Amino acid sequence: MDFFIRLPEFNLFFDIVKDVALSLANTLFLKMTSEDIAQNWLDAFNDHNLDQLLSLYDDNAIHFSPKLKEMKPETNGLIKGRHALNAWWADAFERLATLHYKKVNIISNAEYAFIEYLRSVLGEDDLMVGEVLQIKDGKIISSRVYHS
Repeated sequence: MDFFIRLPEFNLFFDIVKDVALSLANTLFLKMTSEDIAQNWLDAFNDHNLDQLLSLYDDNAIHFSPKLKEMKPETNGLIKGRHALNAWWADAFERLATLHYKKVNIISNAEYAFIEYLRSVLGEDDLMVGEVLQIKDGKIISSRVYHS
């Protein structure tokens, strides 16, 4: 009878072991390509999922954007680190509840992904945008935004 009482404890242990093994397998064998990272970036952005979006970035990543320069001139358009990225996008998602990016194209190689997308916000003109993601060891280390 003790076996059945302890079984849930073992299930939790096996679930933890399974999660660690899957994470390790993903890291070692199923590395995302730059194109996968770019698509995941778009998906997380359009879902306004900050946790998922930030998980794609290196802790010390840098981000440059003309909108950032316009809204926060003291930055000169450049921010660094996940904390700053979190603050910037949390503010954007709060101010612009209808913000959405429609993918036009993704071009990538091992170190870079270029995303071309149409930025739309209810009440604003649509804007064609190009964004370059620089990727190292499966994480975005820099992103640069260009407006048409």
